[in-house]
Amino acid sequence: MDNPNEHENEQAPDVERFDDIELRPGQEPLTAEEKERFLDRARARGRSLTSDEMYAIFGPPPEPEEPAPNYADVEPMTDIALDEQRLALLKRNFFPELGDGEIGAQPLIRGLIFDFDETLAVRTRPLDDLMREGALAADAYMRSTGMDLPEDFATNIVEARRFAEEKSAEEQEEHLADDAMSFLLQFFGYPASRMDPDVLRRAVDIFYAPEMTAWKLRPGATAVLATLRDAGYRLALMTNYNCDRVFQRTIDYLNLRPYFDLCLSSASVEYRKPDPRFLQIALDRWDFLPYETAVVGNSLLEDIRAGIDLGAQTVFLHGTTSPQVVHENELYAGQIIPDAEIDDLAALPEIVAAWT
Repeated sequence: MDNPNEHENEQAPDVERFDDIELRPGQEPLTAEEKERFLDRARARGRSLTSDEMYAIFGPPPEPEEPAPNYADVEPMTDIALDEQRLALLKRNFFPELGDGEIGAQPLIRGLIFDFDETLAVRTRPLDDLMREGALAADAYMRSTGMDLPEDFATNIVEARRFAEEKSAEEQEEHLADDAMSFLLQFFGYPASRMDPDVLRRAVDIFYAPEMTAWKLRPGATAVLATLRDAGYRLALMTNYNCDRVFQRTIDYLNLRPYFDLCLSSASVEYRKPDPRFLQIALDRWDFLPYETAVVGNSLLEDIRAGIDLGAQTVFLHGTTSPQVVHENELYAGQIIPDAEIDDLAALPEIVAAWT
């Protein structure tokens, strides 16, 4: 039969060895039987567990709960009476940039973003005729440089442009005119390595040349722009167009640049309306908030929707426009609701003044 004293003697060294072990969180947890043996040995020695030993057995202590905030009732403040002397003191201390001017509320509308085509200007000739004329001229120019082109290449130039414009609207990413011409030439056997970039660029300019001189401003457009500019509004001209240099030349041809802080086409950033990021460029330039801006255009889908998504006021201009825009306006009527509608640009300053 086993001697109990022998077992006690066998366990004693375990107690001494345990005292040499530094318990810490993260060690493998003890089994229930090991915990009981450990507690029995601790009681036999007449001491309590250390913090490290308790954490090793039972885990870390619970996180202290943050006291609930105590919100005391605040008495409403009484409006201070500002006489002329106090107002002058405030202006001198906090608004020195005003000089001798009056302290007043900022106008609600501070900037306007205009669409270009069929909003400020309209074509004097059908677009199909203009594209056909430009394509024939571009075809003749490329042949004069020694390029061997198929017989119907001019027709393909027009089709490539139409396809690129459809893809731009579908993907909401501008497909550039230079790229469309380059892809077309590659399709007919001209790899990019064989193309002269100057010839390609010149061909695109010639293709768009008839359109650049086929625009005329809407009646009273410059008078409206001058009125808004003289009233202190910031003006931007932003449109969807696949060749920015052509757009910029058109702006200069119509002498519109003096009225605007910014003239920009989607080709310069490669995203387009109704993506509000395009219009946000003007707000960033002006450091304006969306509600301080009004968007003016003739397309419910591209102009008005972009303005609504931006958070701006919107003005829809009725009038002659392309068959595609007419179809879209009919499709989205009742779904995209502008803040105001006008038939004539001359009505715009009064609407903006009322909002201001």
